[in-house]
Amino acid sequence: MKVEQIYTGCLAEAAYYIQSKGEAVIIDPLRETAPYIERAKKDEASIKYIFLTHFHADFVSGQVDLARKTGAKIVLGPSAKAAYDFHEAKDQELFHVGDISFVWLHTPGHTLESSTILLKDESGTDVCIFTGDTLFIGDVGRPDLAVKQGDLTENDLAGLLYDSLRNKIMPLADAVTVYPGHGAGSACGKKMSKETFDTLGHQKEVNYALRSDMTKEEFIEEVLTGLTPPPQYFPENVRMNKGINTSIDDIIKSGTRPLSTVEFKSKVSKGALMLDVRHQKDFVKAHIPGSIFIGLDGGFAPWVGALIPNIRQEIVLIVSKDRAGEAVTRLSRIGYDNSVGYLAEGIEGWKAEGNELDSIKTISAEDFAKEVTATKYPVLDVRKEGEYDSEHLVDAIHEPLDTIHFNMDNLDADKTYYVHCAGGYRSVIFESILKSRGYHNLIDVLGGYGAIKKVDSLQRTDFVCPSTL
Repeated sequence: MKVEQIYTGCLAEAAYYIQSKGEAVIIDPLRETAPYIERAKKDEASIKYIFLTHFHADFVSGQVDLARKTGAKIVLGPSAKAAYDFHEAKDQELFHVGDISFVWLHTPGHTLESSTILLKDESGTDVCIFTGDTLFIGDVGRPDLAVKQGDLTENDLAGLLYDSLRNKIMPLADAVTVYPGHGAGSACGKKMSKETFDTLGHQKEVNYALRSDMTKEEFIEEVLTGLTPPPQYFPENVRMNKGINTSIDDIIKSGTRPLSTVEFKSKVSKGALMLDVRHQKDFVKAHIPGSIFIGLDGGFAPWVGALIPNIRQEIVLIVSKDRAGEAVTRLSRIGYDNSVGYLAEGIEGWKAEGNELDSIKTISAEDFAKEVTATKYPVLDVRKEGEYDSEHLVDAIHEPLDTIHFNMDNLDADKTYYVHCAGGYRSVIFESILKSRGYHNLIDVLGGYGAIKKVDSLQRTDFVCPSTL
């Protein structure tokens, strides 16, 4: 028996490969199919089942493509409804794969069809549970995402989640390993650990939601407190996960088409969004006017989903040839399927043909510390609310990247601003969006807050944190 967690850091998502006696199961696959097919091929195994713990909101899963290519049966939990063929599992239903077996445990709460899958070994001993978004390491799935899909309130779903945890999961042996669907960084929970698996016994000790003496009322209040609004693309991803989507192969073929400068300009003139996915250091030096930066070397997909409102938006990419496929694949993971090509000759070719380039002014953290008092330019801190509340520069204005489209009118296009985030990635995204809307007097603080804090000349009085309030 083999159990492998296939973890994708950009999405903080865990898929699973389980194999026994030449038969395999894939749990919660991402959009691309090749990794799972190649993994089974390595073991000379056939994929028998594709188990989905629920209809995911934060990514588009690849079950339909994978089933078409392998002949595997898609399995979803009770009450699930989809446009494709699948087996609707019953609570406690048994699935045999090689010498092992899986028990389907219906655990509604995160969504109505949410399920936990219990793996038993050759001797029938409980080994591990694949909990999807029902139970995380240090947290549980948020119960507010599926409210619009039915008549139940988030309180109702939280109550169902309480019952699922206590009736289906907590009675299992402490030695059982918990394999969740996500880790820290996912928007599907609020207190997830950076660890991606743990024993159930340890989770009973440290996970607030599994406290043995917690009442249902206490659980509902605790699990619903502090939830931030979900990213705007989540409902679209749920819709796509219930339907039959364009094949990932066709999406990659279209998105990786090299475009001449003339073709690129034509696409833009017809409404395509220019998305520059190079490193932020390259973008600030030179970029095409009006292009938006969201780099592949950061939290790419979640920021695309948060900041590009129209999931059907046509996109042309500024990306190196060797990373074009990666960019298109990662866009498609969250349902942005309309990449229509990339600028074949890149920024160098654009410039060589005499086209205009833009740049962003930068300043080192050391020079910023020397000049900020003299210039009196306002400082924009674009980090998340929790980061800002934890500690920030005195007099820094909080303008989180998450809400830039709603709060842009707070800023004056005629003023000059210093802009920083934590490390230098999000500030450039922020600046690129502002520049595309006519705000050009922006100075990026290189290295962000992390670099600013290391400047020797700055004193504790230059920062606001809980200990100084």
